Amino acid sequence: MAHPTDPAIPAGNPTEEFQRRCEHIEESYEFMLAYAAQGLSGNEGSQSGGQAREFLQRAAAALSGLGEVFSILINQERREPVERYRAFLSVLERDARDALAAVELVLAQPAISSQLVDNLNASIHLRALLTDLFLIDEVLKSQRYEGKPSKVETPE
Repeated sequence: MAHPTDPAIPAGNPTEEFQRRCEHIEESYEFMLAYAAQGLSGNEGSQSGGQAREFLQRAAAALSGLGEVFSILINQERREPVERYRAFLSVLERDARDALAAVELVLAQPAISSQLVDNLNASIHLRALLTDLFLIDEVLKSQRYEGKPSKVETPE
């Protein structure tokens, strides 16, 4: 597990870093939805193909180490009940790893067609990761905006 001073994970507020990474992933997905609808063959020289590659590279960078950033967030903010957050951390790490593998497979192709991106967008791995991010975002938002403490009572 990475340490907060690890160069792969910038020092600072782990909540802001996590949100920044989520934004990159979501922006990439939104671009890819539009790209898939264009019906492009993936000609390497096309401007859209170059943009698709840039968005996918940004998403890949955001996915790499995403679990470590969430782990730091859990630890630094002393999220409770910690065992529930740690259990979900395992889910997030698996889904991020699987989504990253799919994104990297697409990036390895010499040309990125709309059909290829459409298949990536439909991937259960990417969709599971996005759902994880939406869930975490809502958890963090609800605690931040409602002024509720992060400690949650667990039924016995």
